[in-house]
Amino acid sequence: MILPIYIYGQPVLRKVAEDIAPDYPNLKELIANMFETMSNAEGVGLAAPQIGLSIRVVVIDLDVISDDYPEYKGFKKAFINPHILEVSGEEESMDEGCLSLPGIHESVKRGNKIHVTYLDENLVAHDEEVEGFLARVMQHEFDHLEGKMFIDHISALRKQMIKGKLNAMLKGKAHCTYRTKTVR
Repeated sequence: MILPIYIYGQPVLRKVAEDIAPDYPNLKELIANMFETMSNAEGVGLAAPQIGLSIRVVVIDLDVISDDYPEYKGFKKAFINPHILEVSGEEESMDEGCLSLPGIHESVKRGNKIHVTYLDENLVAHDEEVEGFLARVMQHEFDHLEGKMFIDHISALRKQMIKGKLNAMLKGKAHCTYRTKTVR
């Protein structure tokens, strides 16, 4: 089922999400719905707060970019209760966008390596070092679980320059091709 994506201004996007128990009701269905919602919106990642749930669940599908990044062919994963333990490596800048911030793309600096723990959708525990583009996507999505958005990583000047777009979203004026839930 395709769910509405919560747009900037929704309070759930600024809350720290809670870990879930392994017996969380309908978890497999939730994950399937998140993948379907993300795919419908042409995204590569989606965090549960973006569909109104303040829980630590993220889905990422990098297969859609495997023409440019062949190493991600077939990469489609759910992350349950993920936590970044460390960000390291070189800081690299790259443009980012977000389904909860339609029409906004900004250059964001992030470390190119992370140490992360999570459960996969079969509830198997993982403790991994991740680097490159996947580390960036994971940082972006896992930020949502901490009540952060990529615009929190840009300069005050850049924030001022997108203020009009953000204010429009706060007034319920988000223009998307996918279902959304705005403040109004």
